[in-house]
Amino acid sequence: MGELRSGAAVFRTASDHRIRDWNPGCERLTGITAAEAEGRPCWEVIAGRDANGATVCHPGCSIARLAQQGWPVRCTDLHMRTRFGPKRLTLSTIVIRQETETMILHPLRESAEPASANSVERPPSLTRRQREILYLLVEGIRVNQIAARLTLSETTVRNHIRAILRGLGVHSQLEAVARARALALALEEPAA
Repeated sequence: MGELRSGAAVFRTASDHRIRDWNPGCERLTGITAAEAEGRPCWEVIAGRDANGATVCHPGCSIARLAQQGWPVRCTDLHMRTRFGPKRLTLSTIVIRQETETMILHPLRESAEPASANSVERPPSLTRRQREILYLLVEGIRVNQIAARLTLSETTVRNHIRAILRGLGVHSQLEAVARARALALALEEPAA
């Protein structure tokens, strides 16, 4: 494929997920030059996060994988830190299959609702019990010890932890602890 020309912000990746073309529209939108972007993995350049701050762009990108397998992929809203500050972007995915190579075009556009520093870092709403359990997780206490300390079953503690993970928009207890620290959440030490 030759030079990528469009008035819109569009970048092209190959099957290895490395950026092959980063057009002037992408440069205007992000402040990242083609020289800085081309040849690097797209997840490294975009470093997109969802509205809860969870990582969207990563090496095992399901968007690119599904697109390469021929599945339809919906547009994705991303929060990206650009040279101009945080922006909320919409990323589309277009797959072009040629005889020897599969290419993916990603048009980028700024979303109607701009990202603010607070939109990604909005503190979640957790119950008092969830704040207590998260406090104990931050302290490094294991689930069975939390259950004994709060006189709850381990199943109940695990149910609370699942609710905490959903509320924080994360996938593991380690991520929950990191997110709680990053947001400086007001946690509650359980009564003795």
